[in-house]
Amino acid sequence: MSATAPTVRPRRLPGRAATGSPLLLGHGRLPRVLAGTVLAVLAAVWLLPLLWAVATSVQSEQDVASPGLSPFKGPFTAEAFRRILDRGNVTLWAFNSLLIAGLVTVITVTVSALAAYGFSRGVFRGRRALLGVTVAAIMVPPQLLVVPLFEQMLLFNLVDTYAAVILPQVVAPMMVFILKRFFDGIPRELEDAARIDGASEFRVFRSIVLPLSRPIVAAVAIFVFIGAWNNFMWPFIVTNDPDLMTLPVGLATVKDAFGIQYAQSMASALLAALPLIVVFLLFQRRIVDSVATTGLGGS
Repeated sequence: MSATAPTVRPRRLPGRAATGSPLLLGHGRLPRVLAGTVLAVLAAVWLLPLLWAVATSVQSEQDVASPGLSPFKGPFTAEAFRRILDRGNVTLWAFNSLLIAGLVTVITVTVSALAAYGFSRGVFRGRRALLGVTVAAIMVPPQLLVVPLFEQMLLFNLVDTYAAVILPQVVAPMMVFILKRFFDGIPRELEDAARIDGASEFRVFRSIVLPLSRPIVAAVAIFVFIGAWNNFMWPFIVTNDPDLMTLPVGLATVKDAFGIQYAQSMASALLAALPLIVVFLLFQRRIVDSVATTGLGGS
């Protein structure tokens, strides 16, 4: 009868966490209280400018300009919002922003996903060089492209049209690279199995790759939409017709000519940011999950 060898368990050194355990500030109540306090202070510092803008926008210009550090210097009033709404077609500008941001998002995500899939799975001559050009384009400041893009819009007679505002914004090399890196991590065996069953390349992309890429596609769509909505410089340059202006551009044209009107400036900023705040409140879980999954917070 053979003897069973005793099982030797490795000793855990004191002061060392187990492999795979999350990084914590420590055990006990005090570290959690300290972490919560630090996070609460940081949140208050982040929210302070927003609260100050709200307080400024609901006061009269005279109260805002009066000396003192308190943000509440007089009774609340909606005079600043009323003047902004009376002087401009905010409803039309908001519709233009929604239309332009939505089309830019749909076209950018579609083109970027197709290009990224081609770079990730395609085998063709010049692939590495073309990918290198795409990555190098990420480092080109958008301000350098304003003059040549405007000359192109003049050449094609597209100034003061929706196409002039939308088309230059759909080229997003950063999104192509991010999607390409994500597609590289998808197992090719799933695609090979679909091809064996007779699926075409586009069917593989649509039925296999895209469903597995929902987190990254959602993250790209969210950040493209926010960028298109907040874009001020290019719509300001390429549009002169008030009926084609986006909300940020239109609100910038209705400010009072008699010096700086702080209440109206804050009211304009809040009106421009309000739709994005609503979008964040409705899709905050998707936004947070997308940032945490894909790491797009710094892009």
